[in-house]
Amino acid sequence: MAVERQRGGAGAGNKPKPGGNTPKPGGNTPKPRPGTSSAKDASRAQSRPVSGKAGGGKGGSRGGNTPRPGNQRQATAGPRGRSGALIAWGAVGLVVVVIVVIVVIKATGGGSNASAAYTPVTPAAASIVTDVTSIPASVYDAVGVNIPSRAQPNPPIVLSNQPPLTLGGKTPAMFYYGAEYCPYCAAERWAMTAALSRFGTWSSLEVTASSHTDFAPATATFSYRNATFTSQYLTFFPVEQYTNVPNSSGYTTLRNSTKEEQAVLNKYSTPTFIPGATAGQVGFPFVDIGNVALISGATYSPLMLAGLSHNDIASHLTDPTNAVTQSIVGTANYITAAICSSTKQQPTAVCTSSGVQAAAKALKLS
Repeated sequence: MAVERQRGGAGAGNKPKPGGNTPKPGGNTPKPRPGTSSAKDASRAQSRPVSGKAGGGKGGSRGGNTPRPGNQRQATAGPRGRSGALIAWGAVGLVVVVIVVIVVIKATGGGSNASAAYTPVTPAAASIVTDVTSIPASVYDAVGVNIPSRAQPNPPIVLSNQPPLTLGGKTPAMFYYGAEYCPYCAAERWAMTAALSRFGTWSSLEVTASSHTDFAPATATFSYRNATFTSQYLTFFPVEQYTNVPNSSGYTTLRNSTKEEQAVLNKYSTPTFIPGATAGQVGFPFVDIGNVALISGATYSPLMLAGLSHNDIASHLTDPTNAVTQSIVGTANYITAAICSSTKQQPTAVCTSSGVQAAAKALKLS
């Protein structure tokens, strides 16, 4: 069983019920941890069962604007005929206006269907990829990790005396385990995508949104289902186990973890390494950064991204005073510092930057 949870902050503190390691999203509602969030908030933070049927129904008839053969009256000459002609032209004009309005709405992005069952996964616009993977070093340094409380992310859990993480014969490795429906994963992907871009190159990144019926519904995010990350410093192993497409039992399965990846989950997603965790449960998202640090649950609330489009989020990543940017970049600095610890402080320009050094000091990595 995997449950999505947030560590600390708003919407945090979900204590999962015991279960196996195969998630069944939307099935069980975790109890809140003492002293964190209310039962109401905790229940909202857990995925709920949703129907796989999209809303809708039969569309209205279009016959009113198309005369049926054999039922047309012949226009009467004189004023009546002119009146009929004016009415006919008025109807045509109305149809033209309606069509123009529809086109304008779609062109401006106002035609998104808020009642749709889910947001499809589509290729990310080049501008969005550029914005998130090319955040200026000056922004990382300006944000650091000393951030106003509203935007302050929770730091990763630092491990000690663990061997470097090896997956697929690659060392060091970074492992992500989550789901497209998960709102906490949605928030965390912004920071992971940014942090990893400092060590390599992304290709085939796609965009989507979290569940439309979960906590922080339809949070704009990326998907790693088809993404490729290339780096000379580390290897990234992402698993999106579930889609955001609802079905009768929760969400459709995308990819299960391999035996090797499952072994990482079995060992590190436990109370031994994650305070407050329950044996046999995995919190979405789960991130193992080279066995240097772990993330279990989002480091900042997805509510920070509420109502924002992908472009809204990405286009402000050059502004270190923006609260959303501070949450994303602050988290990215923490992730970067942990990666640097696993890569023996390479690349030097990234790992010795003041923002990353501040994160490393906060995590007591150096």
